[in-house]
Amino acid sequence: MEADTQAQVAFFLTGKRPGEQLDAIDGLGLRPALFAGYRELEQLRYDFPLLLVDGASDGEFAQSLCGLIDDALTRAARGSDGERVRKHALRMEQEIRSAAAGGASGSFSALWSKAASKLTQGADKAFEDSVRRTRAAIKVDGAVVDCNAALPSCMLQHAWAAVQRSKAATFRKNIDRLVLKLSDILKADFERSDAGRSAKHLQAAVGTGFDDTFDFAAMSRLLSRALPKNEFPQSRRKRIDDLLATLNAQQFIPPSGAAGKSAGRKPYSFLFSSCAEALAAFRQRGAGLLALARGIAMAELEISGQYSEARHDELFAQFGANGLDPQDLAQFPDYLVCINAATMDAPEHAQLMEILSSGLPIKVLLQIDDILEQSPHGEGSLTAGLRSRQIANMAIGLNEVYVLQSSSSNLLRSRERILRGLNYRGPALFSVFSGASAKASGLPPYLMAAAAMESRAFPAFSYDPSAGPDWASRFCLDANSQLDLDWPLQTFTYEDEQHQRVSEELAFTLVDFVASDRRYARHLARVPKEKWNGSMITVDESLRRERRGLPDKVPGLLMVDADNVLQKVIVDERLIREARRCREMWHSLQELGGIHNSHAEKLLAREKTAWEERLQASAAAQTASAPSAPATAAVAPAPAAAASAPVEQEPERSPDEAYIETARCSTCNECTTLNNKMFAYDANQQAYIKDINAGTYAQLVEAAESCQVSVIHPGKPRNPKEPGLEELQKRAELFQ
Repeated sequence: MEADTQAQVAFFLTGKRPGEQLDAIDGLGLRPALFAGYRELEQLRYDFPLLLVDGASDGEFAQSLCGLIDDALTRAARGSDGERVRKHALRMEQEIRSAAAGGASGSFSALWSKAASKLTQGADKAFEDSVRRTRAAIKVDGAVVDCNAALPSCMLQHAWAAVQRSKAATFRKNIDRLVLKLSDILKADFERSDAGRSAKHLQAAVGTGFDDTFDFAAMSRLLSRALPKNEFPQSRRKRIDDLLATLNAQQFIPPSGAAGKSAGRKPYSFLFSSCAEALAAFRQRGAGLLALARGIAMAELEISGQYSEARHDELFAQFGANGLDPQDLAQFPDYLVCINAATMDAPEHAQLMEILSSGLPIKVLLQIDDILEQSPHGEGSLTAGLRSRQIANMAIGLNEVYVLQSSSSNLLRSRERILRGLNYRGPALFSVFSGASAKASGLPPYLMAAAAMESRAFPAFSYDPSAGPDWASRFCLDANSQLDLDWPLQTFTYEDEQHQRVSEELAFTLVDFVASDRRYARHLARVPKEKWNGSMITVDESLRRERRGLPDKVPGLLMVDADNVLQKVIVDERLIREARRCREMWHSLQELGGIHNSHAEKLLAREKTAWEERLQASAAAQTASAPSAPATAAVAPAPAAAASAPVEQEPERSPDEAYIETARCSTCNECTTLNNKMFAYDANQQAYIKDINAGTYAQLVEAAESCQVSVIHPGKPRNPKEPGLEELQKRAELFQ
């Protein structure tokens, strides 16, 4: 036993496997134990594949396949044969999901037809009826995409196109309105001119069928005498002609009508694959953008009759000298740049930062395919998403950039935040981990992407400068699970050697995420079953310990092999250091999100101390101001009072024991509302601890913090495996 423990400690400290006590995990096909139930994702109903809905312009631009089928079944699976329709529709869904996982692509209607052709061969009429009814209930179509390397770009481009269609429709409507109104002004001017009042023009305007009815020559003479002479300034006519030329020549949106198509103008493209190209295009189009914005502003004044040459000519001559206002820019199409972190060199990085700091309406998708790449600063050290974190953090620091970070597995649930970023007037950064690096380990990209987010290696967050004036309004971490914990806890259930059901709470840490990547196999070692002993502790527990000298326990994790047989694996200290670093980064995000905020906790402690001091001062003042009893009365009744009502002394208690000073309880209901099985009232309606095992240490600490008279003392935790004990004990120190 001693030799086995020494070998495990040696591996933890050095990363070298001594002797025969430990096995390499290369080629064993191990994966974290919590992955055991996800070997065949296509057999499960989850968010993928997605349908990118054609023509959608709202939050439903993307729908999950299972959600689409469920919605259809609410209409199609009714009546006595509803269960039959549901069962057959789910078979169709399963077939399409398997096809998408196998690399099939195309529209939903095409994949549905292929699946129907395959499954209806030899099937009865009932199956065909179910397929027909379900398909009739689905009113949308679009491309079907699975969670893979192509998903982030496909989904962002689709959402961006939906937003731009809506914006272009509004912009085109406004341009057409201005062109029509300006044309009407010129037409009205012509009608008042000599040529407009000529007999020939009047006859053409009325039509040749009325030659015998009207005397157009007489009508012309009458109009010439009755209407005022044309006083339309030549300068205004030229200005309106120039405005019409500017509005008709614009290339920012596709032209409308036959006139626009015959002009042969090709509208600009706003989709780019590099920041340098997007910036160059924006600068090249700057003069045209400025001229069009100026033309729109001038046209509005002309139409309303408010344009004054003396007042406005000089003003519009300097229009845009300091750049366009964000409100003016907002009406124009936004740019979208899709780049991959793997191909982003230093110049491209500089261009990206220029875009984000410029305030330009350019949206950037930064796709990261690998966040476990080797760091250049040392063998075996992880970058662990450092590059993406640097860019996202710098973007947030600019204070005026919309930032959304998410793994691709969470993109469907981030639809609203994606649309919010695409509609944001300034620059926006979408940092997305695709999970594509999972292929090297034989895992589905969806599983890798979800694990990155779950393990805090790539947490999801958003920063919206338009949401409010403070961090509480702008920054959001809600997409992550179990926000208040360092690592999410999941229940793992397995069967032991005696065929008994065993359940454990496992923390999914960065080490679990890294253990799924074959490139880091050398940092893990399998412990043969005959050498399992008490020296192994969980990674979570190891991270909570402060090591002094040589460790007596080594961190390990549960993994399963290809046959789902449970294995125990220990990890070296290098991975533990990376996990600790990842945890600290998560703590920083928690603070930004208002979770375990150190400033708030310090303020709470300070206010609590001040409140207690005020209570003590008030009690002392009341004692000092109480009237003294007569001396004679103080002598005789004292023995009788002492005999009838002895003063109840508070028993001495161990500082490790949780207890309530029941006699001081103010019956505020805070603790009993929190957990009425742990806390209860006695006959005097004062609280006591009824059952210490009916709740958690966290509830004891929370009750102590919420108690209005500070009579609850949490003591020491009874369950050493309860998550977050280090933090809870720090909070409990104020009440011991």
